[in-house]
Amino acid sequence: MITGGAKRIGAHLARAFGSKGWHVAIHFGNSRKEAEALADELPSAETVSCDLDDWEAGPAMVRELAERRADWRLLVNCAAVFEYDDATGLQPDTFEAAMQVNAGTPTRMAQAFFAHARTPSGRRLIQVTDQKLRNPNPDFFSYTMSKHALAATIPMLSMARSRPQDRVYGLAPGAILASHDQTEDETEISHRMNLLRRKTSPDDIVRTALFLAEGPLASGETVYVDSGQHLVPQPRDVLFLART
Repeated sequence: MITGGAKRIGAHLARAFGSKGWHVAIHFGNSRKEAEALADELPSAETVSCDLDDWEAGPAMVRELAERRADWRLLVNCAAVFEYDDATGLQPDTFEAAMQVNAGTPTRMAQAFFAHARTPSGRRLIQVTDQKLRNPNPDFFSYTMSKHALAATIPMLSMARSRPQDRVYGLAPGAILASHDQTEDETEISHRMNLLRRKTSPDDIVRTALFLAEGPLASGETVYVDSGQHLVPQPRDVLFLART
């Protein structure tokens, strides 16, 4: 299952896993049309839906899918909300939505996945975080806090594994696609604000996710896929740096 699998990075992941022979459960919130169209493209896929802002809906969706699937090996928590606020003030609605959708629900879904999913091989969880974990700035304050909260679950869930063949990973992207209200020119500039001065592509994320799904990396690790953006201190989000 890929949460937020109907659009953006989630859709790239769904296509990649589908092309490699995986059956893909594409989660969507409000993007039914896009999710169903994508499922029709793939050799083996289905769509599932729930509101990730609902405390009970995500775990219930996981339990229901686990009951129907005798071999469920991977959960990718990719969906997120990305609304602007900054470190000078905390807006309750923005904060609560970010913490629930980006941290609380993915954590509860992960717990339900390890409690109910069945497979002859090991189960794997990928929590999609952000290079902001290593390279914070005051913009998108609630979002960044929520990704730190999600990142904290990775080593703890790994330590709590009941089976040694299970794995828990973090995947921390940098700037990949146009975000928020970026123009095409701003996107081109901002996406090269990294150590290598290159654009990190969705294919970079896809290759990393496929490796984490099947490779030998030790559980509890986070992989940064950002062309070294997390190694370049930035005083603001690159969205704004590209406008100055």
